[in-house]
Amino acid sequence: MQIGQATTGVPASEADYGALSLEERLTLLVETHDNAVFTTSLGMEDQVLTHALSRAAPEVRIVTLETGRLFEETVRLIERTEALFGVSIERFRPEEKRLGDYVARFGLNGFYESVEARHACCGVRKLEPLARALAGADLWITGLRRGQSSNRADVPFVVRDGDRGLLKANPLADWDIEAVRAYADQHDVPLNPLHAQGFPSIGCEPCTRAVKPGEDERAGRWWWENDAKRECGLHVAGQETPPQTAQ
Repeated sequence: MQIGQATTGVPASEADYGALSLEERLTLLVETHDNAVFTTSLGMEDQVLTHALSRAAPEVRIVTLETGRLFEETVRLIERTEALFGVSIERFRPEEKRLGDYVARFGLNGFYESVEARHACCGVRKLEPLARALAGADLWITGLRRGQSSNRADVPFVVRDGDRGLLKANPLADWDIEAVRAYADQHDVPLNPLHAQGFPSIGCEPCTRAVKPGEDERAGRWWWENDAKRECGLHVAGQETPPQTAQ
């Protein structure tokens, strides 16, 4: 389903989305799709989206990838968020056999040794569980923002994920970190305490450090690699902006 097909007046451009509030963006997206899934890593952006979804579209499935290497602070925040917002967060974990095969080949922490090993670890702990989480979905909602890193500077509000066969929506694409914090403060959104310790982006514990002054928000992820555009692979599948309807 393309933007503009299902509902009269559905915005079809970046400017149209930019004129809407967060809850209006979410309502619009969910109204035009039958099976929406929001994936949360329990970061600040995702906590804001969880709060907004609990108000605007509580029917949306919320899932998280419980990799087995998350910070304890992140794990504890899952249940706290469920209780406060009255939502259920589905946990998707790595398959034991795939995980065992990875450890046998690279070792538990082999991701420090090579990019190949790190990509393989992300594949087992994140990409394969994500595929199960998104099975049957026609809309994938994420917390991506343009200000998170130079690699995400052009993140659109909506994009066709050709590899996964669905529409990917980034309702916070144009928000800066100050806007995210302001929303969280205004609505008493529970946040990972690691944010206050210099961790703007939080992933698996062995692969995340605090950022230094002047660094991108995601500079603390896989910091030992030289590639400035390093990603885990969740958000680098083949994508194209869906066609816009005439205004």
